[in-house]
Amino acid sequence: MDMGIARVAAPLHLACSARPTGGSLGVGAARSRTGRQSGWGRRCGPSRPPNSVPDPRARHHDPGLEIGDAVDGRSVNGGAAKPHPQAAPRMRRAAAAVEDQGWELLRESVVHYCGSPVGTIAACDPDDPTPLNYDQVFIRDFVPSGIAFLLKGEYGIVRNFILHTLQLQSWEKTMDCHSPGQGLMPASFKVRVIPLDGDDDVTEEVLDPDFGEAAIGRVAPVDSGLWWIILLRAYGKCSGDLSVQERIDVQTGIKMILKLCLTDGFDMFPTLLVTDGSCMIDRRMGIHGHPLEIQALFYSALLCAREMLTPEDGSDDLIRALNNRLIALSFHIREYYWLDKRKLNEIYRYKTEEYSYDAVNKFNIYPDQIPSWLVEWIPPKGGYFIGNLQPAHMDFRFFSLGNLWSIVSSLATGHQSHAILDLIEAKWSDLVAEMPMKICYPALEDEEWKFITGSDPKNTPWSYHNGGSWPTLLWQLTVACIKMNRPEIAERAVEVSERRIARDKWPEYYDTKRARFIGKQSRLFQTWSIAGFLVAKLLLETPDKSRILCNNEDEEILNALSLMADGSSPRRRRRKQAPKNYIV
Repeated sequence: MDMGIARVAAPLHLACSARPTGGSLGVGAARSRTGRQSGWGRRCGPSRPPNSVPDPRARHHDPGLEIGDAVDGRSVNGGAAKPHPQAAPRMRRAAAAVEDQGWELLRESVVHYCGSPVGTIAACDPDDPTPLNYDQVFIRDFVPSGIAFLLKGEYGIVRNFILHTLQLQSWEKTMDCHSPGQGLMPASFKVRVIPLDGDDDVTEEVLDPDFGEAAIGRVAPVDSGLWWIILLRAYGKCSGDLSVQERIDVQTGIKMILKLCLTDGFDMFPTLLVTDGSCMIDRRMGIHGHPLEIQALFYSALLCAREMLTPEDGSDDLIRALNNRLIALSFHIREYYWLDKRKLNEIYRYKTEEYSYDAVNKFNIYPDQIPSWLVEWIPPKGGYFIGNLQPAHMDFRFFSLGNLWSIVSSLATGHQSHAILDLIEAKWSDLVAEMPMKICYPALEDEEWKFITGSDPKNTPWSYHNGGSWPTLLWQLTVACIKMNRPEIAERAVEVSERRIARDKWPEYYDTKRARFIGKQSRLFQTWSIAGFLVAKLLLETPDKSRILCNNEDEEILNALSLMADGSSPRRRRRKQAPKNYIV
């Protein structure tokens, strides 16, 4: 089945339709004589250019944002707070002020195209002279913003974002004259105002996408298309508007992403093979191969796509491939990525160089790979999915997004999901401490940091992606906790965040083992830090709405996994030949 879209050679950007320059231009005008975009946001005073930085400095010292010395009976430094009869109302007012500022900043980050909101820029720091690409709309960064707007009942911006990014899919983007596979979604896009036909007095707005050809490291994003599918499903479930996902162009876009991800290659595993820098961790951090984050998002996107695909002639093969991949991927991650104290002891006693279908050590993992920190760190109760698995290599680091989204997507079993939350509670001082939460644990240090990161000065130990703390992960933690009926964990994390995130000007990330310092190169007024906090607060107020993001495990996958588990047991295989419907 051909799932492509017939296209002529495409330009580098999408443009609004031309309009005459004479007369008055109302809100939503695509062109102006000044080159400024009207309708960028509802503000007094002159309008701003597209993607310009709003100026929230007047609110930096809002007295309402001084949370005070105590939150939940603790001082900001963690010590005991002096009791005060009016402490609770004051804290509630302070918490409300933090939310109010967050919403004001989130709305000011909105970008308009042809008069309609289409996304939010990555960061709005007015004191940053070199925004790089933080003044663009990133697909992965917009997801928490989109969820926040959905939970507020503001559906238009999410609908526009979905449809406009769909139009950017599969452009003739090249890197050294090479074009990637059809179906790739851009990492980001920017609204630009350019002269029309060489006339500086007449301008038009265009959408200029970046597929990675301008990014640091020149790596295309694997996760953009997966997040796009997840957000599309959330939009339909929250708004009740299924007409968007039923559109022919949207259905074709879903199929193009699936086709790109499900294409057969040289890889023997059902996991998605990717390079370093292809996801939230977008720099060299030793996650090339089969990183957990991508597998969890991949699994979730497959489930979401299966739910939204409309039946039609010629789609049977795609649905069959999707179902087979779901089953194989689920078995592979649950069986081989899972680590708890019992499994660690099993790896410790592995025999190597096993050649047979019945080998216990299937990936020839050497027990000496077990790091010394893990032996003492793994708690008696609890477990997690390791960060990566390849032949003769297990990355034992704990990666937060992959583990949290494994819970949300039901890639983890119920037992595994509770064990992950048990581990987070047991290792709270390591994974949360003074700001939720560590992107990975532990950090790469000394020679290991030099070899794996290439001595990356931004990824020094306990900074940025190398063990830094990212406030945006708060919303994924909240969804996972609500799904497992353990919201008290998320509530505790929100309280930790609420003490300082607004006073610290909503940083992108925090440094040091306990997240005590604002990141040395952290952007301030980072939009997904703001949106992540707001989504966490909204979901804790209305936990039933988390269903727009969660995937439930179905009986078909459970039954198939049961058959595969029986077939994987040497004892049962000798007694009865297992069905060979699925390959793992």
